Order: sequence, then structure tokens, then C-alpha cells
Amino acid sequence: MNSDDGIDEGRRTVMKTLAIGATVGGLSAAGAAPASAQSSDLGEWFSNVSNFDGVVDETGKDEVTVDVGSQANNGAFGFGPPAVRVDPGTTVVWEWTGEGTPHNVVAEDGSFESDMITEAGATFTHTFEEAGVTKYVCVPHQAMGMKGAVIVGDFEVDVSAGSSTATPAGDVSEETSGGDGGDGSGGDGEFVEPDYEGWFDGVGNFDGTVDRTGQDEVTIEVGAEGNDGPFAFGPAAVRVDPGTKVVWEWTGKGGQHNVAGETHDFESEMQGSEGDTYALQFDGQGVVKYACTPHKAAGMKGAIVVGNPAGAAAGGGGGIDLFQTSLWGLVGAIVAAPFVASEVVARRRRKDDEDERRLPTHSAD
Repeated sequence: MNSDDGIDEGRRTVMKTLAIGATVGGLSAAGAAPASAQSSDLGEWFSNVSNFDGVVDETGKDEVTVDVGSQANNGAFGFGPPAVRVDPGTTVVWEWTGEGTPHNVVAEDGSFESDMITEAGATFTHTFEEAGVTKYVCVPHQAMGMKGAVIVGDFEVDVSAGSSTATPAGDVSEETSGGDGGDGSGGDGEFVEPDYEGWFDGVGNFDGTVDRTGQDEVTIEVGAEGNDGPFAFGPAAVRVDPGTKVVWEWTGKGGQHNVAGETHDFESEMQGSEGDTYALQFDGQGVVKYACTPHKAAGMKGAIVVGNPAGAAAGGGGGIDLFQTSLWGLVGAIVAAPFVASEVVARRRRKDDEDERRLPTHSAD
């Protein structure tokens, strides 16, 4: 039996379980607001979306299709196209490609939310009646840049570039690569150890900032010994020149780890095999804090000091540009397996039956 959104009811049972876990704590605090009340500034919203190339004009159509799982953000983690302009009364159909799954479609203002879907050809629809702008995301892949927006009517939006950028693998231009890696100063004056504002309290292997300036590429171990086991980044804090590529390499110890930005918007897949890697190129100047999500409480935290912030507050890091490079597996192939808030889902699975009874079946609109 199919509902109005075209999703088979037999598959819906599984999808609801995933959707509950993935959305808890994600967008519930956003609150419901009409589209016209949302911000018209889309530059920052799309700043880490690699396939964003302006707003696609789809006016004059009764129905518009957006792919879910398009190639973007170093994998099948994009909406295609990410931004569309439509007339009031237009129905937008999100159609799953079946790649990079599972994905969902969740409005930032709470006006619509699909199930978590994996199957190619599945669809979800919503009709936009009023002029305005509605931003939406795929919850499990939001940090990777899987975001979109629907602009309805003549509502004006600003799509000027934000402060950070994600580019496809190996596509970092010379103009934005930053720094020459030469003198290791990363800025004027003598280097000042940042004030990490308590970030490294309780981190067993933290012993100050390790100077890795003068290198084009710096490697950090994921699953290094520390915090009473292989639950550390090694070294915990490093200083690099602007333009340096930082590669996190998994030791294969301590189970599944990831690298998730605390002060900036980036997140690797959850990985556990020896030799797995994740890489980012850093430009600008500032401090970037990050952690392993499942082991953060155990002290698995790190920081990248780019250039010479000259004693500026470590928590800000607003002058940093991130250029996402390749996420590579053992044999050099791009890893596309999705991370779906595994901890949250695991906790909620224990209440699957109860949650199923509570959730009403609802149409897309």
C-alpha cells in the first residue's frame, strides 16, 4: 500500500525508526515559522555546499523535481539542484537516487519532514503556497553540506559567498589555497600559544601545541593511545601554516571514531579500519576545535592552530576557510558509507515498538 508521498508502507516501518533517532536534537529547536519569516541570506547557508552554483529558476512549472543523493560534498551527499525558485502553488518532488543513503528531507522551520529513505525512485512531496524562502537539510549529512532551499515567488535572497567553503576532491584553486608554507610564521610576530578555554581539560595526551609549520601535509592519528585507551588524537593540538592539508589517519584501534568540528562545520564518516583517512585543507588564521563524537566525553578532542592567531580567543576561529578534500579508504576509493547518528539511533531502537504506535501516518503536506 502506498501513501500520498509514494512510499511503500512496508518500508515505512523501518524508515520511521531511523527518522526518529536522526532528528532528535537536530532541528527541533528551530521552531515553526512561516517561510517568509526565514532569513533571506543564503550565502552562509550554502557556504559549505560544493554543488551550489546559484538559484535555479524553475518558475512557470506546476511540479519541480529535486534529486536526493546527488554527487556533491565528496560523495552522494547533495540535493540537485540545491536551490530552486518556484511559483506559489508549485509542488516540489524530492526523488531519491539510491546513492549515499539513507537520506531524509527536513525543513529548518519544521513545516515538513520526510522519512529516512534508502530506495532509488522513492519520492517525497510538498506544495509551497506562500512567497518566501524555506531552507532544508538531510539531517545525518547536514554537516557534510547536504542542504537546500526553495525560494517561492519574487522573494529576494542574498547568495553572496559565506566565510567558509567546501570544494570537491582535488579542486582547490591557487587563489584560495593560501600560504606558502615557507617561514612557518603563519602571521606577523612571535607565535603565542592559544587560550583553548578549557577545551583540553581532562585530555590525557595533551601536552601543548605541536609545531608542524613548514609542512604541506600533516598527519594526525585517530585512535592514538590516550585517555585510558586508544581514545585520542595524536598529537592532540598542532600548529600548521595556512594552506596546509591535514590528514587524519585511523589506527584501527578503539572501535569506530569520527572527526567532527566543534567550532566549524565539518564531519567525517564514522570509520574503524586501520589506514582509513579523512582530509581537510585549512586557510586563513585561527583555531579549529574538533572531537570524536562517541568518545568526546572520554577526552578524545583535538585542535588545529592555523597560522598565528596572535593570542586571539581560541573559540572563535572565524578567519578560517575549510577546503574539504578526499575521504579515502584503504584502497584509495572514496568512502561513501553514510553516518546516521548511530548513537541516537541505537538508543531509540530499544523503544521501536512504542514509537511506532505513537507516530501517526501523515501525508507529505
